[in-house]
Amino acid sequence: MQKNSKIYVAGDRGLVGGAICRQLSTQGFTNIVTRTSAELDLRNQSAVDAFFEQEQPEYVFLAAAKVGGIHANDTYPADFISDNLLIQTNVIDAAYRNSTKKFLFLGSSCIYPKFAPQPMTENCLLTGTLEPTNEWYAIAKIAGIKMCQAYRKQHGFDAISAMPTNLYGEGDNFHPENSHVLPALIRRFHEAKADNAPSVTIWGTGTPLREFLHVDDMASACLFLMQTYSDSEHVNVGSGEEISILDLAKQVAIAVGFTGTIETDPSKPDGTPRKLMDSKKLFTMGWKPQVELAEGIKKTYNWYLDSGKACL
Repeated sequence: MQKNSKIYVAGDRGLVGGAICRQLSTQGFTNIVTRTSAELDLRNQSAVDAFFEQEQPEYVFLAAAKVGGIHANDTYPADFISDNLLIQTNVIDAAYRNSTKKFLFLGSSCIYPKFAPQPMTENCLLTGTLEPTNEWYAIAKIAGIKMCQAYRKQHGFDAISAMPTNLYGEGDNFHPENSHVLPALIRRFHEAKADNAPSVTIWGTGTPLREFLHVDDMASACLFLMQTYSDSEHVNVGSGEEISILDLAKQVAIAVGFTGTIETDPSKPDGTPRKLMDSKKLFTMGWKPQVELAEGIKKTYNWYLDSGKACL
């Protein structure tokens, strides 16, 4: 990509899309095209076709998707599979037909089997049963990977795919019911501190291990791959480090300034004991994450306070 290349970031209002836009601007790219979902419904094929015909973007980052937590995935399976399939199909096909030079599709670590060997390598894809609570979203994302591969094989379209681990950071969702574990913990500890609560109880035993990557690192990896990688196999993007949920809660408590005790509730489910991506392929290419977890949690908490979301 040249600094004046026309670059379309689909999903710029989301966590990853917003970070990609920030990263592009920081690195001096000046011709960034965005549309809100109100301005362009990516599920609408004719609207997507008209946008690509008009704008003719040279490079496309597809970070737009219908996303949500376990409850949302389990409650609205039809929405999750249909919306994501429509978005992917419309954008990939329109990009190809309008001669986009390079395309990056963003997936999710939930594409891998529920009981995949740990850490999960790229070749674990389609080797086992998916996690039932989010299989609709996972199947859509797998279809996106395969569509990129198919367009590369049949048409020579330079489409690549990146699979992020658990992401967090500025722009995250802190909803009390629909957020992921790290922003949910930030909100709970913040509210406990504000209420002078003596303790915070977390679900389960606190022993499950999880991997986290700051969204600015994810954006950095996306730009790195767009500039350096061209192959059909998707690429894992993770930190390569894991932490127990209890230790994560302790880190959040420190960042928030909560000084009470942290209790566990073993009567609640733990979920998968371990979930770690193998990112050696990306690391071998020369990319490494820069944001340490403790630093990233503090940055995210400060954004939570400054954004006004702490008042919700």
